[in-house]
Amino acid sequence: MKKYIIEREVPNVGALAPEEMRQVAVKSNDALSQLAPHVQWLESFVAPNKTFCIYLAEDESYIQRHAELSGIPANEVTEISQIIDPTTASSCS
Repeated sequence: MKKYIIEREVPNVGALAPEEMRQVAVKSNDALSQLAPHVQWLESFVAPNKTFCIYLAEDESYIQRHAELSGIPANEVTEISQIIDPTTASSCS
């Protein structure tokens, strides 16, 4: 499967109470269960007015379908082609 980062514009998402955040996750999980095994949610990073979510999917259409089913927007979807980290600087070719 391919790895994607999804930018979701959600006003005031960073201020949601824990129960509200749980409900968002429930909606997402319900949609994922309908689309399994074609898409997986790995993790999300929450900022004041948007989230950045990491997903695995067969292709972008499953990301868009998840957004439709869950009611959580997928404003920008980008396929991740490589991952680097601090250890990349010291790796040998």
